[in-house]
Amino acid sequence: MQLPKENLQESIAHQREALIGLLQEPMQQLADKCSREWGERTRLDELLRDALKNLPYCKHLYALDSHAVQISDNVSHDGLQDGYGRDRSDRPYMGDIARGDALYLSDAYISLRERRPSLTALQIVRDEAGNALGYIGAYFGLRDLPLTRKLYEEPRYWRQIKGDPSIRGTVFHQTRADSEMDRHIDTVMGVVAELMLYQGVFHVMLHFSSSRAVVWVMEDPYRYRLLDIKELIDPDTCLAYPRTPYPSNALIPAEKIRTVLESFRALRLMDEMFYLRSATLNIFNGIVGLTFSCDGSHYIPYDEFLAMDNEFWMGGE
Repeated sequence: MQLPKENLQESIAHQREALIGLLQEPMQQLADKCSREWGERTRLDELLRDALKNLPYCKHLYALDSHAVQISDNVSHDGLQDGYGRDRSDRPYMGDIARGDALYLSDAYISLRERRPSLTALQIVRDEAGNALGYIGAYFGLRDLPLTRKLYEEPRYWRQIKGDPSIRGTVFHQTRADSEMDRHIDTVMGVVAELMLYQGVFHVMLHFSSSRAVVWVMEDPYRYRLLDIKELIDPDTCLAYPRTPYPSNALIPAEKIRTVLESFRALRLMDEMFYLRSATLNIFNGIVGLTFSCDGSHYIPYDEFLAMDNEFWMGGE
């Protein structure tokens, strides 16, 4: 039985748990060794260099006192780097440290020097009496971590995202101007439906106001194709795309494609002040994307979308 994929936040949490599991034992052992040499810069550098051999994916290690001032050099796989005396108290991984945890793993942040997504693990160092002496810091580049990185599942529920406040504030002072796509909307929808049902287009982004569309094709999914209004109103455009059977694993049934596109048409023309500016449709994740004249955006499973009428949108925005 195939297990369901994780969503984005679950996937992030799983990867963090895996990394903590990899670090707990070696970081605790290192802290125990360093506690006996605390304050001895040269000895700390030596211990950190030895420990780094067992952490090949770690960029560098360092020791901090209880005030987050560095009392060792930055020890990397290439040798010692400058860092002694550096005050790290203002770094993001220091501000959120949980004092009760022996090992704390920061949220990802952009590093100061390399300007890349990074993580820092902080292991508390205690003396024999249990008093906190400071921390061992371990710096990681996200790209270097030995994690599973399984792709998460995109959720299928309605999500609403507010747009530019300046646009929302002027929505009552604007009116829709007929675009070329508006004037030929029936032809455009006919061509788009044909491309999706028979020519392998699995994702389409329709820009009504600027009269263009961006499409992705199953035969060449890594590149998008831009269709201007001349191509969108010319049925011969379909001849340029290979005949492709509608995929059996699409979440949107073939018979619903024209219905969704017709609903786009209705939302575009439903009102002179509140109207659809752009729309997207992806047959594999089954999601409809809508951006209205107020700049608000919605991402909705197609079946929920089809259950709504114009009155819903006029009253809901």
